[in-house]
Amino acid sequence: MSITLNDIGRRFNRDWIFKGVNYSFAAGESYAVLGPNGSGKSTLLQVLNGSLSPSKGKISFSLDGSDVEAEQVFKHLSLAAPYLELIEEFTLAEVIDFNFKFKPYKPGINQVGLINLLNMQSSKNKLVKYFSSGMKQRLKLALAFCSDTPMLMLDEPTSNLDTQGVDWYLSLVERFSAGRLTIICSNQEHEYSFCSNSLNIVDYK
Repeated sequence: MSITLNDIGRRFNRDWIFKGVNYSFAAGESYAVLGPNGSGKSTLLQVLNGSLSPSKGKISFSLDGSDVEAEQVFKHLSLAAPYLELIEEFTLAEVIDFNFKFKPYKPGINQVGLINLLNMQSSKNKLVKYFSSGMKQRLKLALAFCSDTPMLMLDEPTSNLDTQGVDWYLSLVERFSAGRLTIICSNQEHEYSFCSNSLNIVDYK
């Protein structure tokens, strides 16, 4: 999956969050979207994943040389973000099974393997609403990384994770991000230090 932005801007009411963005995201490359809290990183990510329309400009999506409509981008995307809710009335096993009704597993992964990856074998039948914030974040990340999609988008991926959790996140990056268009929204270097490219949202105010 590749994404091309031509003079993209997004505003709320009369205030421009960003404008004049001309940028290309190439298939298989890794990108960090940088900027302080409240600068518009998450808004840009929502434009990039087709859940928000730009207020001006044109965004184009392409997969293996064929155009993809913005409304269809979700089929090719895995996303983990603080504002993305889990179904808390489901057990861990039910959340995993529900997610993979819509996206295929990465090769070599199944429900058991994903639970082992999370090290949550004893929580398989526990309702997600009883999980700690760190456990919920781990689950969001594991679902995104282990879904076999050409595009991976992560917003503040280590929020609610301790030092051990950060190391675990980086191990997922090493194992599951190769060959995917990977976009990380962050202002913490340890979350995006592996990225080959960066875009600072402040440059488009």
